[in-house]
Amino acid sequence: MFRIKNYLPKNLYARSLMIIVTPMIILQIVTTYIFFEQHWNILSRRLSGSVAGEIAFVLSQIEQTYPRDPAAIAPMLTDAESATGVTFAFTAHEILPNVEPGIVMEAYGDTLVSALAERLRRPFRLRDAEDDRMIVIEAQTSDGVLRAWVNRKRIFTSTTYVFVLWMVGTSLLLFGIASVFMRNQVRPIRRLAEAAERFGKGQPVGEVKLEGATEVRRAALEFSHMRERITRQLQQRTEMLAGVSHDLRTPLTRLKLSVELLGAHPDQEPMRQDILEMEKMLNAYLAFVKGEGRELSTETDLLPMIDGIFSTLRRGPYQDRQLLLHVDADVGPLLVKPEAMRRCLNNILQNAARHATRIEVSLSRHGGFQTIEIRDNGPGIPAKLRETVFRPFFRVEAARTPRTLVGDEGGVGLGLTIARDIVRGHGGDISLSDNAPQGLVVTIRLPL
Repeated sequence: MFRIKNYLPKNLYARSLMIIVTPMIILQIVTTYIFFEQHWNILSRRLSGSVAGEIAFVLSQIEQTYPRDPAAIAPMLTDAESATGVTFAFTAHEILPNVEPGIVMEAYGDTLVSALAERLRRPFRLRDAEDDRMIVIEAQTSDGVLRAWVNRKRIFTSTTYVFVLWMVGTSLLLFGIASVFMRNQVRPIRRLAEAAERFGKGQPVGEVKLEGATEVRRAALEFSHMRERITRQLQQRTEMLAGVSHDLRTPLTRLKLSVELLGAHPDQEPMRQDILEMEKMLNAYLAFVKGEGRELSTETDLLPMIDGIFSTLRRGPYQDRQLLLHVDADVGPLLVKPEAMRRCLNNILQNAARHATRIEVSLSRHGGFQTIEIRDNGPGIPAKLRETVFRPFFRVEAARTPRTLVGDEGGVGLGLTIARDIVRGHGGDISLSDNAPQGLVVTIRLPL
């Protein structure tokens, strides 16, 4: 289906120029049409009619004078040349070639031919003179042939070309001025968009300069207020949870001490496990909040980071896992928060190592994104739960997480939640899909 919007420019600068240029082009087309249909045609008819009338008058004078006084023809033509600026010559008893009246060279135009046919009412012919500036008009009389050398400027006007040049020149000038002004109007919007993008990726954003139109200034001011409110809210939440952590650790410590003082009691070990589970959940939640901290983004190579996580897995309880890494040649450093990104990849790889024996990581670039694919041969995640697993404290199977893995963030259902939070904080996204023939594929796309 044809849609004109598919062919329109996408950015604001080009669209604004199109809004300015389109009416200008339409106006020029209408003006040119009116000019050619009215001014040009009228002027051409008047010029051609004037020349044709002068030649017709001389012809009538020759036909009246020649039979009575042939000698008077030469002085009369001289006077006519002085009065009209047209050079005349009369050759008696000459006959023009047998051609149809009005069949002439197309270069002279229909207007001149029509005017000569209307005024002369005799056979005539047009041809080029030896001088390129002149046209020869030959007309048949009953006594011979009258030739008239007419300057082209008497018939053809250069007003059209001057008009077109002025129109095109002024249009280009106006287009240049409009381009400069529109660029200055679009620049603040582009800067505001860049600031919003940096803020969305968790990168530091300075004060947005208030410039441009009133609406753009207001948008920039409201963005600054929104950024301050969001930053203040995150800071308050982080400080509140840090205080909660401090307050909870004190009674947990007392509980630990009380459990140890119980001595040989059948409930001592279950109580110890419950306390360790509470500590584990508290640490995981604090790690989730820590992902929104004030860490600055730096150019980071993900290859050494993944190698380091692999080394940790090989030294831990997952040393028998098969770990593979593939990196395309065009993969380079990314502007990310190193510690946050390490926590994100560690959570995903820990989760994969917990359920699979083979893990394959691939780094590549596609378009404006760097893609990280983590494939495993584990049991995978059902399609209907692939969005739900990103919710905090949700676990597909509680049995998959041994209670002995204390300190593992994924054990309480926050691993993927933290990972998505970090990836989206960098302006990217994370998705889950099936791995053939078995397993799960975690795809992370980060903007370059």
